[in-house]
Amino acid sequence: MSLTDTAVVITDPQNDFLSPTGATWQLVGASVEANRTVEHIEQLLKAAKDNGYPVFVSPHYYYPADGEWQFGGTVEKMMHDTSMFARKGPLTLEGFEGSGADWFERFKPYFEDGQTIVASPHKVYGPENNDLTLQLRKRGVTKVVLAGMSANLCVESHLRELLEQGFQVTVVKDATAAAQHPELGDGYAAALTNFGFLANAVVTTDEAVRDFQRGE
Repeated sequence: MSLTDTAVVITDPQNDFLSPTGATWQLVGASVEANRTVEHIEQLLKAAKDNGYPVFVSPHYYYPADGEWQFGGTVEKMMHDTSMFARKGPLTLEGFEGSGADWFERFKPYFEDGQTIVASPHKVYGPENNDLTLQLRKRGVTKVVLAGMSANLCVESHLRELLEQGFQVTVVKDATAAAQHPELGDGYAAALTNFGFLANAVVTTDEAVRDFQRGE
């Protein structure tokens, strides 16, 4: 890990996942609180900024046209049914401030500092259809420290695609969380299993922060 080749990537650090008023809080809230996900993401962001590591965000937005999709998976349908990550359109910020699609308030100083790179939105779970990989490669990034929401969906999908694209990926396991559903199961437990099988490394936030400080 070094300043010349390593970046932090945060997926979906938005109100609909992380705020008690968000669309998914009933499903993810217990996991977010148990992992201290908000505190750990902020800790990771502060350490990256303090030590000069670039931060990238891969957000999730849905525009009115996306509501016309004719099919989707279980959680896709749930996201559309609850108007999760909804925006008025790609060229307007009308109604965006404080909405479920907006950044979680505590993270705004880090994301709105003029240095953070915000990719175009991903639409299902992974970054195949946004410009995250392009933005990383154009800045010479080969190693990614990955965190955000939610563990078994967007984080895991980003992990898989970034690995396929030849990046080294470290997952910060306590800077994420996932839904706990009475029928579908514990998404966080599922993600931890797959992180262990797939990632180049799986670390805690404290371990990631120490690596940033040491440049390792």
